[in-house]
Amino acid sequence: MHIHWFPGHMAKAQRMIREQLGLIDVVIELLDARIPASSANPVITELIGAKPRVIALNKSDLAETAQTTEWLNHFRSMGFTTVTLDASSGKGTKELVSKVEQEASEKIAKLTAKGIKARAVRAMILGIPNVGKSSLINRLLGTATAKTGDKPGVTRGQQWLKVGKNLELLDTPGVLWPKMDDQEVAFRLAVTGAIKDDIYDMEKVISSLVALLKENYSDRLCERYKLQQEDLPEDAAELLALIGAKRGCLRSGGIVDYEKVRRIILTDFRSGKLGKFTLDIPYNNQ
Repeated sequence: MHIHWFPGHMAKAQRMIREQLGLIDVVIELLDARIPASSANPVITELIGAKPRVIALNKSDLAETAQTTEWLNHFRSMGFTTVTLDASSGKGTKELVSKVEQEASEKIAKLTAKGIKARAVRAMILGIPNVGKSSLINRLLGTATAKTGDKPGVTRGQQWLKVGKNLELLDTPGVLWPKMDDQEVAFRLAVTGAIKDDIYDMEKVISSLVALLKENYSDRLCERYKLQQEDLPEDAAELLALIGAKRGCLRSGGIVDYEKVRRIILTDFRSGKLGKFTLDIPYNNQ
């Protein structure tokens, strides 16, 4: 299951970020709360350098609460300001704005002390594709002015956006790193939607996901797809066939439509219908 994706616009995005960082007071790094480590792009860390940063764990409604708390503690122990978000509902956005303004307060105070007129805080939102940047911006603005979609790579250009009187946001395209040597990380990015579904082997990825669910969350599989624990097969393909039969994903002659079953399981996983998941173990639990 080798997954690599670094289209040309990713390299362009990096150049754009470098060019604009000098204008920025605070960077908002948006991470997926289900995969806080896997969605932390080392390229972004390199680009940011010593710039003040607020780490926001988005999609916290889809992650396990106790695990999210441990991840927050981990980042705070490293000296980062953190916040949890559910950009789709707006939960946590007010706290995010407050913390961004706090991070920039020292710089703004220095500018004022030099006789420079007080201005709005300038922040840049960075994160991997499909982590929820556009949804967050829409919530902050109170209107769907930033193009959004359920596929990674929807946002292409840059735009300055005014949030209230004291904050200006620079939106940027999602950035993935050039090479994914860790295929476990690649798997987590794939199943959570950070990588386009049409560039990886769906069969292998969903087989791995089903195996993970059976090993650690078999009760959820049984509840969602009306299965019995004692009937769960060991083989992932057989389990897919069982779920397909239960959901009526059959072609003529009673043949299981595996592609349809895979899509159903992936959609249920991503939408939270199979429950909350945190695929990255907090470092202090490893």
